[in-house]
Amino acid sequence: MSVSTQLFRFKLELSDISRSVYETLDFRVAQHPSESDEFLVTRVLAYALNHQEGLSFSLEGLHTPEEPCLRVPDSFGGDLLWVEIGSPSPKKLHKASKTSKVVKVYTYKNPQLLLQELKSQPIHRAEELEVYSLAPVFLEKLIALRTRESRWSLTHDEGSLILTCGETAVSGEVTRHYPLV
Repeated sequence: MSVSTQLFRFKLELSDISRSVYETLDFRVAQHPSESDEFLVTRVLAYALNHQEGLSFSLEGLHTPEEPCLRVPDSFGGDLLWVEIGSPSPKKLHKASKTSKVVKVYTYKNPQLLLQELKSQPIHRAEELEVYSLAPVFLEKLIALRTRESRWSLTHDEGSLILTCGETAVSGEVTRHYPLV
């Protein structure tokens, strides 16, 4: 018996103090059978932390590995923003930074291993690459709060995250790493 794709709905009250973004987001996310819960929750957080006009999840999702997880297209066929989740290859990030103004990676894995791999091959504009990590313990707590119809409130201020679901509040950090340092 094969496992099918699951659809999750998120109603998220976003207060991103760092960027002065205060929005109510209502979106659906499909979780492919090969996608881990950590990947999905990191993708949801990356969507919230980068929310802006034109931001969308890739239409092809995990089926098209050369596409970003999230993007904001520009009017010239490139992207204003390209967001990857997990541990993308240096080759993929090299391609992304040639066609995108800003490239970001959000990882739920060991960021030091990712940074070592990124240093192993040339990446166009590597000094501009933005790499962020989320602690596994924080993500585990969010996974436990996730339902098919999640109602969350997320406050972000200079790397500190507070997510509230009902009476439960979970705090964590989104940590920036510098690939060339």
